[in-house]
Amino acid sequence: MKREEIRNIAIIAHVDHGKTTLVDGMLRQAGTFRANEEVRERVMDNIDLERERGITILAKNTAVVYEGVKINIVDTPGHADFGGEVERTLKMVDGVLLLVDASEGPLPQTRFVLQKALELKLPPILVINKIDRPDERIQEVLNEVYDLFIDLDADEEQLDFPIVYTNAKRGEARRAMEEEGVDLRPLFDLILQTIPAPEGDPGAPLQLLITNLDYSDYVGRLAIGRVISGTVRVGDTVAMAHAGGEGVKTRVTSLYTFEGLKREEVEAVSVGEIVSLSGIEGIGIGDTITDAETPCPLPGIQVDEPTLSMVFSVNTSPFAGREGNYVTSRHLRERLEKELLYNVSIKVDFLEPDAFRVMGRGELQLAILIEMMRREGYELSVSMPEIITREVGGVLQEPMELLIVDVPEEFVGAVTQQVGVKKGKMLKMQNNGHGRVRLEFRIPSRGLIGFRSQFMTETRGTGLANHLFDGYESWHGPMTRRKTGALVADRTGKATPYALFHLQPRGTLFIRERTEVYEGMIIGEHSRENDLDVNVTREKKLTNIRAAAADEALQLVPPKTLSLEEALEFIGEDELLEVTPGAMRLRKKILPAGKRAKVERN
Repeated sequence: MKREEIRNIAIIAHVDHGKTTLVDGMLRQAGTFRANEEVRERVMDNIDLERERGITILAKNTAVVYEGVKINIVDTPGHADFGGEVERTLKMVDGVLLLVDASEGPLPQTRFVLQKALELKLPPILVINKIDRPDERIQEVLNEVYDLFIDLDADEEQLDFPIVYTNAKRGEARRAMEEEGVDLRPLFDLILQTIPAPEGDPGAPLQLLITNLDYSDYVGRLAIGRVISGTVRVGDTVAMAHAGGEGVKTRVTSLYTFEGLKREEVEAVSVGEIVSLSGIEGIGIGDTITDAETPCPLPGIQVDEPTLSMVFSVNTSPFAGREGNYVTSRHLRERLEKELLYNVSIKVDFLEPDAFRVMGRGELQLAILIEMMRREGYELSVSMPEIITREVGGVLQEPMELLIVDVPEEFVGAVTQQVGVKKGKMLKMQNNGHGRVRLEFRIPSRGLIGFRSQFMTETRGTGLANHLFDGYESWHGPMTRRKTGALVADRTGKATPYALFHLQPRGTLFIRERTEVYEGMIIGEHSRENDLDVNVTREKKLTNIRAAAADEALQLVPPKTLSLEEALEFIGEDELLEVTPGAMRLRKKILPAGKRAKVERN
């Protein structure tokens, strides 16, 4: 049976190509908002971090009705580190809108999400967005997309994809560039024509695959998934089957479908619908809600393995407990166990009582987790990021990345040299004739730790860098990370302008005057390779002799303020990042200078 009144689609693209803006336009076009309703931009980005950074972190569901057909839309993240969100949401849909920037063309994440969609045999619609850009190169981008499809072994049917050109910000779409764009009607028509209606037997035993979790203050945990077969009603007794495990009988207390930005409570849903249901305790992503009498569990959701790890531990600095509400190892353990329920691409080793090894896809994914914990009131210490190796046939292998950089022509030499030092090999160079060059490299994942800040310095802030996991290779040998040492405070107190002024020639400072410091806290980057213990609390000596002229004004250079990602890139093996709701501090693992010196000698 086909359900012609429903279509399920996911919008997939590289970060910042306009997915969430296009969803805004589709919601407006479908009349989701009142005529006088004030609607903020990127309405689907409802987490503070998403709005601040301008990226989508969590996949979200919405739905619009067009000409009597309900279109369920899933907005997916655009960054490769959140690929786990994409992999599981593609299980819910029957087709994808592949969004590509009219100037930048397909980038690493475009390749990743398209590969996942082609593996699942989902029909794509190519949406070339931002056609109003002055540097648009639509024909070249179209050729690049065809090359990408061929490179990913797409079959003849998948290569015959329809194309639509959009300006998501203005809510316009057209099937050909010479046409006049009025609204998004051509895109909606194409979705109805191209995306197949969901199929299934409403009378068969129930199979509902859970691909997302949410929480409501009124009904508790909500499980979101798609009905693969059968029908589910409020009050039904169903079985919850964990992947490869036994079924547990439970009861459905409420059912919701998506309407615009709201959930509509319904009494029953049938095959092909995306639904949210409550009343099922202990459910996780990848579980199946199935018939209680004849359980038919579906295979669990498989995601790519993590490539990077950090150790989260209890904050042991002298300032611990001042700002956070959750400071003990029990709090950390509970928070990480909760994260495992929602995030299928993160793994945690609970090896020690007060230290946990957290593994994820990349620095950004783990940095977002740390930032969320910090805002929730947690205090913790984080170690240097380390790559996860594996051994195959007695050979040590490390993860590799496909690195694509877009830089002005004058910086090509500097960037190539920088990547060469990190054991990277150039695969391709492309000059588009606009004064910028696109370079492709294959580089070990550990070469990208600390790469971004150095890359931005080399390119004077004008470079764009994107990377994507690209398999494993044999270990490439030792690699230098940071070439500079640290300026380390040698006592507790408050930093004085006098001390900071005289330390400025020694390197780059990270703190301002009157900042509280403790022994072992890193207050700056030394200009040489060694660490230097310094006194930042030193006051000017006072005498009873009056100076002939006024004291010289102490002019301090503004300190370098590190973001969370920059701080994680900066720290070395013997250092930690202390994260609290009010501050981030860099510190040595061993705080007393005497003990550090003894360990180094040994």
